[in-house]
Amino acid sequence: MHSTPPTSIKPPDDKAVIELISPDRLTPYLSACAGDSTAALALYQWNGDLAAAFFEPLGHLEIMLRNALDARLVIRQQRRGHTLEWYIDRQVPLSGKARDDIAQARERAGRGGTAATAPRGKVIAELSFGFWRFLLARQYRTSLWPDLAAAFPHAPNRALTTVEEPVKRLHKFRNRIAHHEAIWHLPLEARRDDIQAVLGFIAPAAAAWVADTSRIDDVLTRRP
Repeated sequence: MHSTPPTSIKPPDDKAVIELISPDRLTPYLSACAGDSTAALALYQWNGDLAAAFFEPLGHLEIMLRNALDARLVIRQQRRGHTLEWYIDRQVPLSGKARDDIAQARERAGRGGTAATAPRGKVIAELSFGFWRFLLARQYRTSLWPDLAAAFPHAPNRALTTVEEPVKRLHKFRNRIAHHEAIWHLPLEARRDDIQAVLGFIAPAAAAWVADTSRIDDVLTRRP
């Protein structure tokens, strides 16, 4: 009886992998690793691990932020005696871009039916993180912010910039992740703290829950 010799496992072909990822995309990693392709690929993989670790709490933040803002807009409508949903009511002072986003969200939510019959929960869910981020823009400082400020009862003050600035940074950061761009060189601890700060402004319990399940700190310690 002859034993089968063990199959040798070849190391990955760095050149082939680099070509498929694209040299242009890997140039910053190669520069950071003094041209060492194996080290550059390890750094690239760590960047992916970071993106995955951040994407989860960013998802929690997006959902909680939009629900908190939606709740305040619903109350705003009720207080003014308006029966229309806030995203349909033309008296709500939204920008043209916001109106376009809502029209598209209603269309997507109404697939299988019509935009007019789309369930409100689906419409709200179809509105992007960018839509909610721009509801906190300074153009709404005197119109919507006085109502939206109540979505952040634990913020240190009622200044719009207190909430807008970290949300703006997180929106930009999330877009980098969504487009598979490099984040390893960014102030990652600061972005982690932004997530916790905004959630803490909404509800400290939410911030604690997200922190307890976050993998960010663990991945940060494993930098190659």
